[in-house]
Amino acid sequence: MAAVFPTIHWQEGGHDCSARWRSERGASAPKKVVLADDTMTADAAYRLACEGTALLWRGDFQNARQMLQALGRRLDQSAATDKRGRKRKPLAAKPATFSAEEHAAAAAKGFHLHRQAQAQRARVLSMVLLSFSEDYGLTLRRSPDARIACAQAWGDVVAGEGGSVASMRELLGLISAHEWRKNGVEISSLGAAPNNRIYPHYGVFSPVRGEYVGLVKLAPLAADTAALTIFDIGTGTGVLSAVLARRGVGHVVATDMDARALQCARSNLEQLGVSAQVDVQQANLFPAGLADIIVCNPPWLPARPGSPIEHAVYDEGSGMLLGFLNGLLAHLEPQGEGWLILSDLAEHLGLRSRADLLAAFAAAGLVVVGRLDTVPVHGKASDSADPLHAARSVEVTSLWRLADAKALH
Repeated sequence: MAAVFPTIHWQEGGHDCSARWRSERGASAPKKVVLADDTMTADAAYRLACEGTALLWRGDFQNARQMLQALGRRLDQSAATDKRGRKRKPLAAKPATFSAEEHAAAAAKGFHLHRQAQAQRARVLSMVLLSFSEDYGLTLRRSPDARIACAQAWGDVVAGEGGSVASMRELLGLISAHEWRKNGVEISSLGAAPNNRIYPHYGVFSPVRGEYVGLVKLAPLAADTAALTIFDIGTGTGVLSAVLARRGVGHVVATDMDARALQCARSNLEQLGVSAQVDVQQANLFPAGLADIIVCNPPWLPARPGSPIEHAVYDEGSGMLLGFLNGLLAHLEPQGEGWLILSDLAEHLGLRSRADLLAAFAAAGLVVVGRLDTVPVHGKASDSADPLHAARSVEVTSLWRLADAKALH
């Protein structure tokens, strides 16, 4: 039975037209679509996009890109002013008399307002649409050849499937992801260049924050590393498995549920020359058997993902975190350790307290036997204009070494 795809509809040249709708973010096809070209003003486009009317571009590609930038500037201006056009006042500092609970509640409110603003911005900017031919080609003037980038995200071309429509914002994301995949990310913990790059695939979280990878390189291992079995839960690009293999670990089992991640991990491990030491498996958290060490780097923020590709950042209800903690002892060898890599950003945003985290350890029968800490080095940590700067500026990422509480008594 042929798959049924969402369809987008519009009128052009007096005819009813339709095409397959593509959205890797899972957005619904716009219900109202009008044609737009280089003659449309940015103000008119902004008004239509805010009303929920999509603009199917029929002009020059670079002009469409400039239109997208103009919409972004209007969104920035709107966010900086109130309904009367007056500049918004910065958020006042929280009074010192606030209790810890009041501080957490205020931080959480600010975070959720920030996410709402992000969602609104994404919705408006996604209203500039492009048509693709069956082979993912673009026919606009001065358009790039993005067929490889599209195929990496959408899959190989299927003959007879016909053309499709997607937002320009999504296309730019596909092109950016293609560049990451082509150029790779240098990981200092994998050793010296040139054989130290990870090549993330579209939809697989890129290890651009290398500080947490460095924790896995520094965490203590037994002297006979070749005899160790380690599970890497939620492997993603395979970067942590690669670091462990480069440290001489004899057997690593890397798991993930996402097909893109599994393909990405296998490709990276092969090009790094460590695939013989790492078994990549599709599994919901744990594989079969027992391990000396089980490492997991779950999404750091306990909030609902707004799209499928946000699952690497948001862990609704701390589902993956709690699944790892509660299942850990059943998959550890006696005297084994669980390595949990977790930022405390959620604590500074009022989404989870340190007491909540420690209580989750205790409820799972775990005790902390050691901890390694690091601070972020990415640009947002020092960018005072970032809406989450107050939390990011004090963020600490930790590798928690966890063991069976009963075995230590």
